[in-house]
Amino acid sequence: MLIALLTDIHGNREAFDACRLEARRLGAEQFVYLGDLVGYGADPGYIVDCVAEDVARGAVSLMGNHDLAAVQGPSEYMNEAARAAIEWTARRLDKAQRDFLAAMPLTAVASGEGGEKIFYVHGDASAPDRFIYVTGIETAERSLDAVGAHATFCGHVHRPQLYHQAPGKPPAFFAPTANLPTPLARSRRWLAVLGSVGQPRDGNPLAAFALYDDLRGTLNFIRVAYDVDAAARKIFAAGLPEFLAERLFLGW
Repeated sequence: MLIALLTDIHGNREAFDACRLEARRLGAEQFVYLGDLVGYGADPGYIVDCVAEDVARGAVSLMGNHDLAAVQGPSEYMNEAARAAIEWTARRLDKAQRDFLAAMPLTAVASGEGGEKIFYVHGDASAPDRFIYVTGIETAERSLDAVGAHATFCGHVHRPQLYHQAPGKPPAFFAPTANLPTPLARSRRWLAVLGSVGQPRDGNPLAAFALYDDLRGTLNFIRVAYDVDAAARKIFAAGLPEFLAERLFLGW
């Protein structure tokens, strides 16, 4: 099965539509959303409604820290721009949309075509409710050890990363090449940190998602062009912090 993995959409309709369309064009049979549907961008309701429709058709959608903040209030750890965006977002979600966000689970587990365990989470798998960033070998190892899955997929960091661990050895970092499938050897465990759909932060402004082929055992980090101008104009028009629009052009 070809699984489309999307995370950190952050209310960016233009990036979301571009990624979802490209995933379908490439043959995605299943969609998994790894959290942060809302926050930062100007189209939170649209994103929630579209994802809810996908979930009704069998997709998986997990809770991210911005989704939780939209229904429970901003976290004390949020910076000023994130807090302003969440407060703006919360006022624009209707009850059904808030209820959908509130009901999303923190994790999900699946079995691949070969029977291998697949684990989905927004941040570090060792503490899904704490939304810890996976940014290096130490946090990657903790996440891998927590679930013991063949493949663990997360987001939250907004920068594509890939870690692998052979039996009896510490994890190692592997730099994935965009739009080139990477074989995930079944003799190792893997942790993929996916790039952001709606607010990339790796210096590349192209929207990011990934395709996992659980039959062939390959992972493809995809980058997609979208109408950044339109997404930015909406942020300006909404009165959201201008920085949230400006950074879309930089991918940072």
